[in-house]
Amino acid sequence: MKTMQATVFHGTNDIRVDTVPKPSAGPGEALLRITATTICGTDLHIVRGEYPVKPGLIIGHEPVGVIEELGAGVTGHEIGDRVLVGAITPCGQCRACLSGQHSQCGQGEGYHAAGGWRFGNTINGAQAEYLLVPYAQANLAKIPDEVTDEQVVLLADIASTGFGGAESAGIRIGDAVVVFAQGPIGLCATVGAKLMGASLIIGVDGDDHRLKMSRKMGADVTLNFRECNVVEEVLKLTGGGADVAIEALGTPETFETALRCLRPGGTLSSLGVYSGKIQIPYDAFAAGLGDHRIVTTLCPGGKERMRRLISVVQSGRFDPTMLVTHRFSLADIKQGYEVFGSRAEGVLKVLITP
Repeated sequence: MKTMQATVFHGTNDIRVDTVPKPSAGPGEALLRITATTICGTDLHIVRGEYPVKPGLIIGHEPVGVIEELGAGVTGHEIGDRVLVGAITPCGQCRACLSGQHSQCGQGEGYHAAGGWRFGNTINGAQAEYLLVPYAQANLAKIPDEVTDEQVVLLADIASTGFGGAESAGIRIGDAVVVFAQGPIGLCATVGAKLMGASLIIGVDGDDHRLKMSRKMGADVTLNFRECNVVEEVLKLTGGGADVAIEALGTPETFETALRCLRPGGTLSSLGVYSGKIQIPYDAFAAGLGDHRIVTTLCPGGKERMRRLISVVQSGRFDPTMLVTHRFSLADIKQGYEVFGSRAEGVLKVLITP
């Protein structure tokens, strides 16, 4: 078979399941037969024209699959291995990778300002029957037999990113943490805060269904921003401000609110992709004298990151399947986008199977 079905971006609000050439694995590459993938918020930004990509690109960046072909130089794997691949595929050899900053990999033609190769916005992605993985040696993480595809597919991006926001913030035992936005990434940040030992976790959102899930995933208190003054409530609950605020929405307004919720010396961990200009209000930032810290996180990738995330699932400390609320075939993916984009029926994550 020389062709495959794939979700192709043709322009703003125009995606189609097209018949396209099936790729082959060259040196250092692997070809996967996709068994599970998802629709992500970034995909939605692409479809809506809010995140520019070139027409003709196959989108999607949370891949689980079976190795179909291995290119020359890829060792330690066999045809038929079931693997997880992170949304960002670092080369493992450039200065950023060797410094441990895998999401900032600068190697190759696919490099862009937001980081290295990323499926679905710089190279062809996973919402297809097959996926070509670059730098396969650095990016294929074998899935244990006792772990299902559905248990690991969300690790490629949202769990890695959400956990990364908690890790980058340096949450310590006993910290008070507020997480803004309880969509899939924010929910994973909530779980990450719990895993790192926070004693108080406050989840903030405007959707009651997501707030309910937030409590289920580890939030001690939830706040509906439509019904209360979030800053006042956080300051009251924490006795003067949170140690860490994680911003998982990506709007300037939420960024400012997160700043206002911090105590002096607190950390704002940003996971948002901001389309507008970010401005720091002096009063919220203690005129620059409050010893605050702002950190950003781009989805950590690479096979060792994926191996560690799989081990968290395998140990029973995290169950990503709770976030999968809807399932569609690749042929019906446009319907999946409609459900996801409209937040219908309490949707959190949409699973796609070819």
